[in-house]
Amino acid sequence: MFAFVKAFIAGFLAVLSFHQGAVWLLDFQGVIDATPWNMTPVPPFGVPAVISAALFGGLWGMLLWLLIRNALAAGYYVGAIILGAVFPSLVALTLVSWLKNGQDVEALVEGLTLPRIGVALAVNGAWGLGLAVFMRVMHPPR
Repeated sequence: MFAFVKAFIAGFLAVLSFHQGAVWLLDFQGVIDATPWNMTPVPPFGVPAVISAALFGGLWGMLLWLLIRNALAAGYYVGAIILGAVFPSLVALTLVSWLKNGQDVEALVEGLTLPRIGVALAVNGAWGLGLAVFMRVMHPPR
């Protein structure tokens, strides 16, 4: 049970460091136009956008931990990067976009561009790596 609390904390911290670090790097290089560590309040509770993202990162961290916790050696990190890139990106680019656009399927399809998909995979893959690193520090293998 305590491992899942650690996984939530690791996912939260991975957003604040690895995920937002990747956003900063991509913005700095001119690949995207984004504000890393964005403190703009977001609905429904008015918490800063980065904290909202970190809370979701914590929840995703608990799920990803279920999938990677028994992986060995490099497979642990590679699995975390791949699964961290794919699952949150898939949900963000489809379900979340669909809900934010008022369930407009045309807007969803128009938003699925290769650059947007690539950025999502890169940023969320960085988050997955961060989760794996923080979990190895807080919850080393036995």
